[in-house]
Amino acid sequence: MAANTGKLTALAIKNAKPADKPARLFDGGGLYLEVMPNGSRYWRLKYRFGGKEKRLALGVFPEVSLAVARDKRDTARTAIRNGIDPSAQRKADRRQALLATESSFSAVADEWLARQAAILAPVTHRTASWLLGQATAELGLRPIAEITPPEVLMVLRGIESRGRKETTRRVNQKISQVFRYAIATGRAERDPTADLRGALIPPKPKPRAALTNPKDVAGLLKAIYGYEGQLTTVAALKLSPLLFARPGNLRAMEWTEVDLDRAEWRIPPGKMKMREEHVVPLAPQAIGILRELHGLTGRHTYVFPSIRTANRPMSENTINAALRRLGYDKETMTGHGFRAMASTRLNEMGWAPDVIERQLAHAERNKVRAVYNRAQYMAERKKMMAAWADYLDELRNSSGKVVAFKGRKRG
Repeated sequence: MAANTGKLTALAIKNAKPADKPARLFDGGGLYLEVMPNGSRYWRLKYRFGGKEKRLALGVFPEVSLAVARDKRDTARTAIRNGIDPSAQRKADRRQALLATESSFSAVADEWLARQAAILAPVTHRTASWLLGQATAELGLRPIAEITPPEVLMVLRGIESRGRKETTRRVNQKISQVFRYAIATGRAERDPTADLRGALIPPKPKPRAALTNPKDVAGLLKAIYGYEGQLTTVAALKLSPLLFARPGNLRAMEWTEVDLDRAEWRIPPGKMKMREEHVVPLAPQAIGILRELHGLTGRHTYVFPSIRTANRPMSENTINAALRRLGYDKETMTGHGFRAMASTRLNEMGWAPDVIERQLAHAERNKVRAVYNRAQYMAERKKMMAAWADYLDELRNSSGKVVAFKGRKRG
């Protein structure tokens, strides 16, 4: 097809037939319609910039009409006169659009969560994802660098208005962590949550239900040893004060994690909140309970298998339900309360706080110190756990008198 150097008309475009090779129908000012052998028709702009000839795609006919193509040509030529290369500008605009997509709050939050998956235990990671989901519903598509404190406040007050003050606090915390990650990766300059201090109703601290008075602890231990229920539940109840592990870790204990000869329970990193292995020294009393239980559940994976299927651990409500049957309501004692019980009593009895905190598997902020603590405190933790088990026995066997604990003096 011969090239047309005159102005294009709608009729000329309609009558243009495809040939064996691409043909160009020129309109003037560098604009032309390229007709391909397969019948497709593309608008192009030929221009020179910086001494080089270039091409710019302006769209596909008939989606882009002749009139629209001319408007795009005129806009591009205006840019050229102003010293702007329209092709380079288009690439920059596309990069900016892609960057905006990758730098949306939702994208940065997803990226942060993906990195946290290697650090957090699965349940903690799921909780973090759920908390951020409360914010991405409103902030998800916004470029993270453009989000203002009032926007964040509006999201948080929406949660707060439903009476969920603790959830509001935790969502705010997660938003802040995402912004700090965005700052570190060059996608934001500041954290807007820092400007919200005093703008939200602080949640009232609610201590976990736990018994810490020695007489109350003695009564609980006597009740536990008098409990008549499933043997696995009885064993879990007896081990709860001895080990004071997180309830989720206790119910998911596997026989492969327990070394009765070394008197250790090694909880693998994948089950721990901070993805670090945690060792629980086993006092003789705990060893006795586990040896007896091994004859019942030792052939299964879990030390405390579900009563419905041995392929799953006991329900997360089992311990609390047993405490309810013993007469302890949720405001008095819970499965998690055994940790507060041990922490309170051991601190009052003079054991070093660092030793107690390490046994509770509370994270050490200083990573170098954390490595030191893991190695340095193991001998002391073994002594503490054995002494704690003896003290619990004395309480349980007491006749109502307060039992003195022969603990360690603080260093």
